[in-house]
Amino acid sequence: MKASDFVGMLFLARDVTHSVHLNTRSYAKHKALQKFYEDIIDHADAFAEAYNGRHGLIGGISLQSHNKTANVVDFLQNQLDEIEAARYDVVDRKDTSLQQLIDNIVELYLTTLYKLRFLA
Repeated sequence: MKASDFVGMLFLARDVTHSVHLNTRSYAKHKALQKFYEDIIDHADAFAEAYNGRHGLIGGISLQSHNKTANVVDFLQNQLDEIEAARYDVVDRKDTSLQQLIDNIVELYLTTLYKLRFLA
Protein backbone atom coordinates (compact mmCIF):
# COMPACT_ATOMS: atom_id res chain seq x y z
CA MET A 1 0.00 0.00 0.00
CA LYS A 2 1.31 3.43 -0.91
CA ALA A 3 1.32 6.20 1.68
CA SER A 4 -1.22 8.16 -0.34
CA ASP A 5 -3.60 5.16 -0.32
CA PHE A 6 -3.07 4.82 3.43
CA VAL A 7 -4.12 8.44 4.00
CA GLY A 8 -7.08 7.94 1.64
CA MET A 9 -8.17 4.98 3.76
CA LEU A 10 -8.14 7.20 6.86
CA PHE A 11 -10.23 9.80 5.03
CA LEU A 12 -12.75 7.07 4.21
CA ALA A 13 -12.86 6.07 7.88
CA ARG A 14 -13.71 9.65 8.76
CA ASP A 15 -16.56 9.76 6.26
CA VAL A 16 -18.06 6.41 7.25
CA THR A 17 -17.88 7.03 11.00
CA HIS A 18 -19.30 10.54 10.65
CA SER A 19 -22.23 9.16 8.67
CA VAL A 20 -22.95 6.43 11.25
CA HIS A 21 -22.51 9.00 14.05
CA LEU A 22 -25.35 11.05 12.58
CA ASN A 23 -27.66 8.05 12.30
CA THR A 24 -27.27 6.26 15.62
CA ARG A 25 -29.73 6.36 18.48
CA SER A 26 -27.09 5.38 21.02
CA TYR A 27 -25.51 8.33 22.81
CA ALA A 28 -22.40 6.32 23.72
CA LYS A 29 -21.95 5.22 20.10
CA HIS A 30 -22.62 8.78 18.93
CA LYS A 31 -19.85 10.16 21.19
CA ALA A 32 -17.34 7.37 20.46
CA LEU A 33 -17.73 7.88 16.72
CA GLN A 34 -17.50 11.66 17.09
CA LYS A 35 -14.19 11.32 18.92
CA PHE A 36 -12.93 8.98 16.21
CA TYR A 37 -13.88 11.08 13.18
CA GLU A 38 -12.55 14.27 14.76
CA ASP A 39 -9.22 12.67 15.75
CA ILE A 40 -8.57 10.52 12.69
CA ILE A 41 -8.13 13.56 10.44
CA ASP A 42 -5.55 15.04 12.81
CA HIS A 43 -3.70 11.72 12.76
CA ALA A 44 -3.91 11.48 8.96
CA ASP A 45 -2.62 15.03 8.65
CA ALA A 46 0.26 14.42 11.07
CA PHE A 47 1.26 11.28 9.18
CA ALA A 48 1.05 12.94 5.74
CA GLU A 49 3.06 15.98 6.84
CA ALA A 50 5.78 13.88 8.49
CA TYR A 51 5.86 11.59 5.45
CA ASN A 52 6.26 14.65 3.22
CA GLY A 53 9.11 15.85 5.41
CA ARG A 54 10.91 12.54 5.04
CA HIS A 55 10.10 11.49 1.46
CA GLY A 56 8.79 14.56 -0.37
CA LEU A 57 5.21 15.21 -1.34
CA ILE A 58 2.95 12.22 -0.83
CA GLY A 59 1.18 12.72 -4.16
CA GLY A 60 -2.48 12.50 -5.03
CA ILE A 61 -4.62 10.99 -2.33
CA SER A 62 -7.24 8.71 -3.79
CA LEU A 63 -10.64 9.13 -2.22
CA GLN A 64 -11.95 5.65 -1.65
CA SER A 65 -15.54 4.53 -1.83
CA HIS A 66 -17.26 2.21 0.55
CA ASN A 67 -20.08 -0.27 0.23
CA LYS A 68 -22.53 0.42 3.00
CA THR A 69 -22.21 -1.82 6.01
CA ALA A 70 -24.72 -2.23 8.78
CA ASN A 71 -21.93 -2.68 11.30
CA VAL A 72 -19.41 0.09 11.91
CA VAL A 73 -17.49 -2.17 14.31
CA ASP A 74 -16.82 -4.61 11.47
CA PHE A 75 -15.80 -1.73 9.20
CA LEU A 76 -13.31 -0.34 11.74
CA GLN A 77 -11.95 -3.79 12.59
CA ASN A 78 -11.41 -4.57 8.91
CA GLN A 79 -9.60 -1.28 8.41
CA LEU A 80 -7.47 -1.90 11.50
CA ASP A 81 -6.54 -5.34 10.20
CA GLU A 82 -5.56 -3.79 6.87
CA ILE A 83 -3.48 -1.06 8.57
CA GLU A 84 -1.62 -3.57 10.71
CA ALA A 85 -0.97 -5.86 7.73
CA ALA A 86 0.27 -3.06 5.45
CA ARG A 87 2.11 -0.75 7.84
CA TYR A 88 5.59 -1.92 6.78
CA ASP A 89 4.65 -1.55 3.11
CA VAL A 90 3.50 2.02 3.75
CA VAL A 91 6.66 2.97 5.67
CA ASP A 92 9.89 1.08 6.27
CA ARG A 93 10.05 -0.72 9.61
CA LYS A 94 13.20 1.24 10.54
CA ASP A 95 11.48 4.60 10.13
CA THR A 96 10.39 4.71 13.75
CA SER A 97 9.09 8.28 13.67
CA LEU A 98 6.55 7.46 10.99
CA GLN A 99 5.83 4.05 12.53
CA GLN A 100 5.04 5.81 15.81
CA LEU A 101 2.45 7.93 13.99
CA ILE A 102 0.90 4.71 12.66
CA ASP A 103 0.93 3.40 16.24
CA ASN A 104 -1.12 6.45 17.25
CA ILE A 105 -3.62 5.65 14.50
CA VAL A 106 -3.84 2.02 15.65
CA GLU A 107 -4.40 3.23 19.21
CA LEU A 108 -7.34 5.38 18.08
CA TYR A 109 -8.92 2.41 16.27
CA LEU A 110 -8.44 0.15 19.30
CA THR A 111 -9.88 2.60 21.83
CA THR A 112 -12.83 3.32 19.55
CA LEU A 113 -13.49 -0.39 19.06
CA TYR A 114 -13.40 -0.87 22.85
CA LYS A 115 -15.97 1.91 23.35
CA LEU A 116 -18.24 0.58 20.60
CA ARG A 117 -18.05 -3.05 21.75
CA PHE A 118 -18.32 -2.62 25.50
CA LEU A 119 -19.74 0.83 26.27
CA ALA A 120 -22.28 1.49 23.52
